[in-house]
Amino acid sequence: MTPFTENVIRIIRSIPPGKVMTYGQISSLAGSPRGARQVVRILHSMSRKHQLPWHRVINSKGQIALKDEESYQEQLYMLEGEGVEIGLHGVIDLDKYRYHPEE
Repeated sequence: MTPFTENVIRIIRSIPPGKVMTYGQISSLAGSPRGARQVVRILHSMSRKHQLPWHRVINSKGQIALKDEESYQEQLYMLEGEGVEIGLHGVIDLDKYRYHPEE
């Protein structure tokens, strides 16, 4: 496993319930500012194996990026279950819910 992948897994594991991070934010903190798509790949291939809270990762617009309706609804319900409010057009207020582990 590469150091970047290890960092991504560590960062995603650190996201507390009721908070979210973006793919780009995670990739930057993990050492690759342009690696958002790699974060997607890691989540897709390793979430189950490493028991990652995949539902806490969203896109830079504050939206759930999943296109599959069933997966989208699952992520939506999981976030709402943790107290994250989903606004108009499925937008999550990043000022309110974004997690900043570097602080």
